[in-house]
Amino acid sequence: MKTLYLMRHGQTLFNQLGKIQGACDSPLTQLGITQAQQAKAYFQMNQIVFDEVYASTQERAVDTAKIVAECEEVISKKGLKEWNFGIFEGESERLNPKHQPGETSYGNFFVPYGGEGADDVQLRMYNTIKQMMESTPGDTILAVSHGGAMYRFIQKIVPEEIVSTLKFSNCCILVFEFEKETVTFREIIHPTTLIS
Repeated sequence: MKTLYLMRHGQTLFNQLGKIQGACDSPLTQLGITQAQQAKAYFQMNQIVFDEVYASTQERAVDTAKIVAECEEVISKKGLKEWNFGIFEGESERLNPKHQPGETSYGNFFVPYGGEGADDVQLRMYNTIKQMMESTPGDTILAVSHGGAMYRFIQKIVPEEIVSTLKFSNCCILVFEFEKETVTFREIIHPTTLIS
């Protein structure tokens, strides 16, 4: 059995300013760095050692992974990138659309604006993580990704009534177990509330 710690990056400048941040990037704030250090302390306190460390190709994820795992070498995966919001990138979060009746995500709203559809994000996240877990020889893996992409991934694994209760804060950690073809969601951890 393999364990995946799928973690969101620390707070960024765009998070702080309330700007839409998907394919575009901004650096970690001092708070974001502190959040990553708190996540590192959580893993150390629980004696969790990673056999492999992955991150999306985006700076905010790579920098978070390097802090958490105390390493310079991180394997970057484009498939772990955040949802591409097209021309909405960098705009105010107030422009994010309301969910359509019966939908639990933005659906295909961003596609006409050069962005990705919800199902496309889910498929690339699922395929990337599945391939990652199958090819990694070790049993304990860290992957740093993004809130929207992580949300779409977990929606494929567990019922919506469970997903809707989860809060995807900066540096939150989703814990999954992989055994053969079975993926099981175990828990969500918020290290910033556990480490003072």
